Amino acid sequence: MPTAIELAKQFQASLVGEASLAFNSLAPLERAQSDQISFLSNPLYRQQASDSTAGALIVSQSDLDFLQANPGAHSANRVYFVSKNPYATFARMAQHFAKSSAPLYPAGIHPSAAIDPSAVIPTSCHIGPFVQIGAGVKLGERVAILGNSSIARDSSIADDSLIYPSVSIYHASQIGERCIIHSGAVIGADGFGFAPDFSATGGEWVKIPQTGRVIIGNDVEIGASTTIDRGAMSDTMIGAGSKIDNQVQIAHNVVIGNCCVIAGCAAISGSTKIGHFCIIGGAANFAGHLTIADRTTVSGNTSIIRSITEPGQHFTGVYPSMLHSAWEKNAAILRGLDKIRQRLRLLDKNQNRES
Repeated sequence: MPTAIELAKQFQASLVGEASLAFNSLAPLERAQSDQISFLSNPLYRQQASDSTAGALIVSQSDLDFLQANPGAHSANRVYFVSKNPYATFARMAQHFAKSSAPLYPAGIHPSAAIDPSAVIPTSCHIGPFVQIGAGVKLGERVAILGNSSIARDSSIADDSLIYPSVSIYHASQIGERCIIHSGAVIGADGFGFAPDFSATGGEWVKIPQTGRVIIGNDVEIGASTTIDRGAMSDTMIGAGSKIDNQVQIAHNVVIGNCCVIAGCAAISGSTKIGHFCIIGGAANFAGHLTIADRTTVSGNTSIIRSITEPGQHFTGVYPSMLHSAWEKNAAILRGLDKIRQRLRLLDKNQNRES
């Protein structure tokens, strides 16, 4: 088990307390024991941190000052890791401890895998059962592709990426280094492109060939059952370091910048460009052909229908929940707003005439 001083040095935190104490894992404040580490990143939980039985806490300097001024019953031998960003330090420590319990994917190819002879697969890769790998595919070192996934022709996956079971990667897609793609994700499906051709006697929706690619940068994580469509003629692109949650829809020709986070069930329509470091809440949705500035935050369930040009703004467009009976009354008022507006305009005109 790593000691407090080893962890402090590795994660660049200041250490307060006994340097030789060792810890075996991380845990929430309410469950952590004397051999575990927890963290405090929200001042609302200071009292809970003070009462916690955790053997160590990751804290900011201001939270440390509070805890030392208000010690709990279990504070006597506690170690503190003081960090400018306790939440990020916690995440990095959690990665460190998770490595010891993470599943290992030994190098090798399962005999049931179907691999085209022209595919390039280093000996360090793990290819699971019933995986299909098409012609011209190129894998980097230590790539792990788990059971029942399909990698279509001319795709590439760079070093140390992990593809969970039942992922479908369509032809000519490019996946960067250290990416994680969770089960059920579909990368490179056809974008939703159809041209209407109708007359009085009938017609059809004419399919537009989707000949672009999906290009995914390094250190991207894609959640379960998320779909990223290939471009129509240009490419759909996901910037390095971006994290995409489960069941997100990203349409053709979308460009997402670096280090964005997109929560579950969000939907981004075709040809929209999302800047760097944007935060998109769950079930938010974007109309097509928009440009969204860097560091934009969009709250959950918000609909964005116009481009955002000024960086760093926060947009919210969600009605709070209410009793159904109250909602019905408000909805009735909304339905009549146009009539009320017309009456006000007529009243204003009459007043102007009288004056």
